Amino acid sequence: MRRILVAVVLAAACGGSKNTINGGNDAPPVPDGAGPFFQEPMFFNRVVSDAAKSPQSDAMIAALRALGGWGNGDRMHVDFSFDVLGADSSTPTRTFTTTDDFYDPDCDHVPVPVPAGGNVEGESGYACDGNGDCHLIVHDRSAGKLYEMWRADISGSAFNGGCLAVWDTQATYGDTLRGEQCTSADAAGFPIAPLLFTADEVAAGEINHAIRFILPNNRIRRGYVRPATHGTATTGGPDSPAYGFHMRLRADYPVDSLPSEGAKVVARALQKYGMYHADGGNIALTAQSDRYTTAKWDGLLEPQDLYALKVEDFDVIEQGTMITLTLDCARNN
Repeated sequence: MRRILVAVVLAAACGGSKNTINGGNDAPPVPDGAGPFFQEPMFFNRVVSDAAKSPQSDAMIAALRALGGWGNGDRMHVDFSFDVLGADSSTPTRTFTTTDDFYDPDCDHVPVPVPAGGNVEGESGYACDGNGDCHLIVHDRSAGKLYEMWRADISGSAFNGGCLAVWDTQATYGDTLRGEQCTSADAAGFPIAPLLFTADEVAAGEINHAIRFILPNNRIRRGYVRPATHGTATTGGPDSPAYGFHMRLRADYPVDSLPSEGAKVVARALQKYGMYHADGGNIALTAQSDRYTTAKWDGLLEPQDLYALKVEDFDVIEQGTMITLTLDCARNN
């Protein structure tokens, strides 16, 4: 059976922190895992300021409003719990034992580079102690690989893992990405890392890509639209959007009314590139933590700085006909 994602992600606290992962302050620094991640442009690089609005946009927005708007009490909260670790040819790799969260043929069962001193999403180390999504994301720039695993758990000699998606960052991906009807470490079949925004990007004043966002699955219709290749169990009505849908902040939104410069940078990216629906959950927007970045979130962007943005402030961009969800993954070579 495929996963039914009803994750409630608690946003990590803002602000800088010392590297106290897996051994305290003596732990070696984790190599830089920052982007850009793919050598060839992908869907998240597309400027959509002037892209056509979907003819069903108003109905979809109305459906979202009727079902409660964003998750988390209709508040556009920011989740700062994700990290992207760096690896190189010297990074040791580890094999993992698959769990019930691993799906064949969707997922990849290969050794994963595990940098010393790293961590999974929402944890201080590699152990998935809090029973969250525990995404493990490792970017090996030298090898041209991006490793993204859902529900990773490394404790001592044991490495248990859910779905692993290995992305070739030197490849040109077509419309079906890793394969039609195939999931990844996110239910929509997307890569995660390129859709996360960082404190370094926000401090520099510009985010040059679309942003990952999530909604409770009762807001979503069963099926998916491009660029997604997969969806999951949902309960939304016939006017609800499908997995992978693309929203853009309206051009007339008063960005300067937002409470921080960081919020304004994010809002301008939402107007230029938009945000792609990637998974099920409650905390709408996803950023990287500042654990490994030069800039820190403290004083730059707070989790609540985008609360003023409501679903009515967005348009849904035209993405073509919804694809019926069959769960019959056909992997691309």
